[in-house]
Amino acid sequence: MSAPRHIAVIDIGKTNAKVALVDLGTLSEVALRRMANAPARQAPYPHHDVEALWTFILNSLADLNREQRIDAISITTHGATGALVDASGELVLPVLDYEFDGPDRLAADYDAIRPPFSETGTPRLPLGLNLGAQFFWLEKRFPVEFARAAAMLMYAQYWALRLTGVAANEVTSLGCHTDMWNPWGDDFSSMVDSLGWRSLMAPVRPAGERLGPILPVLAERTGLDPQTPVFCGLHDSNASLLPHLLSDTPPFSVVSTGTWVVSMAVGGKMVDLDPARDTLVNVNALGHPVPSARFMGGREFSMLTSERPLDCSGSDVLAVLTRKMLLLPSTQQGSGPFPHHEATWLDADGIGKGERFAAISFYLALMTATCLDLIGADGPTIVEGPFARNSLFVGMLAAATMRTVIASEAATGTSIGAALLASDQFAMRGKGERLEPPADPVWASYVSAWRAAVDTRS
Repeated sequence: MSAPRHIAVIDIGKTNAKVALVDLGTLSEVALRRMANAPARQAPYPHHDVEALWTFILNSLADLNREQRIDAISITTHGATGALVDASGELVLPVLDYEFDGPDRLAADYDAIRPPFSETGTPRLPLGLNLGAQFFWLEKRFPVEFARAAAMLMYAQYWALRLTGVAANEVTSLGCHTDMWNPWGDDFSSMVDSLGWRSLMAPVRPAGERLGPILPVLAERTGLDPQTPVFCGLHDSNASLLPHLLSDTPPFSVVSTGTWVVSMAVGGKMVDLDPARDTLVNVNALGHPVPSARFMGGREFSMLTSERPLDCSGSDVLAVLTRKMLLLPSTQQGSGPFPHHEATWLDADGIGKGERFAAISFYLALMTATCLDLIGADGPTIVEGPFARNSLFVGMLAAATMRTVIASEAATGTSIGAALLASDQFAMRGKGERLEPPADPVWASYVSAWRAAVDTRS
């Protein structure tokens, strides 16, 4: 069998679901299908509409395969999500939406049993952002249904199970602020054993392992070759990181942008992570711990720009820089480097529409730079995803870090990394536009003003 070239990547993000066709020969997306991914807000609790997603996935695979033969399938999904399935692979409970506040109602009980940050690299997060808190709440709230579970699966591997019939887990999702994984011990955390969950954990397999061919009924439904392999899959931010792990020389950092802006430092400075500021230890696709920090930047961008123009003029940018129109954190509270700050505008009276867009872009860049500082980032910063196409964000990030920023050319940074699971080739180094810190001192002055204003409010 020849090496696979065209990989269909199932990419389930919190806001949008996508199926991208990636050409490994050129490391580019050649086709893309997309749908909005909104949770079902109905009993027994807000949950992901997996059947709507499943229909979209199968229709997209069939559609793309008619355009270009699909050689393999890979999977990447957002974190903080898992599934409980019975012995036949059916869900025993809906897949909980991590923005549901139900787990908070048992916060005191959960805090009493969760492992320390020193064991897991997981900060205590609100709502269901700690997957362990979700499973804990489900076990207490729905004991009869929970008792029927034969396996706990991370979200990417839930879709792999539906495609292949093979149950598995994988470390990038297990190591994504779940409280359930010890990244230094390469094993489940002590909490998994104390709660008796180890027997429910499907076997941990490498992200790049072939779990099996697509199920015959799905081959018939989609028109794919019955021997089309399906790879285990991985967490989306780590999919963005993978190409650079394979090809770039440390130190460097990767900023994966979507609903969440996740910053990951490779070979950076040694720092003590502060769990109170939403820093954490991710586990990359090679199984290694990676200092990381995040904030809900994509969600903030959507909230701040709703029904407003997404562009501005050069005079707008200059006005924001010189008048120092500042947006201070945090628009989305409860996570990020300033989780308890309330957003406010400073020196922004009479701000115009274009000026507002520039100030928002600068705010998101300065929040990202703060995250990078917190994790000891060094060397160039590669920006993946939608924010890579925002020149104001990229320029201010270079100004705030005083380091090179590379704006990735890929439309969906996660899809390239996920596709590489099906290949033994390396990615192209630093593919994208390289931007150096702006020479005009007005940019550095703006950075200083923003940081001083944040420090004053702190």
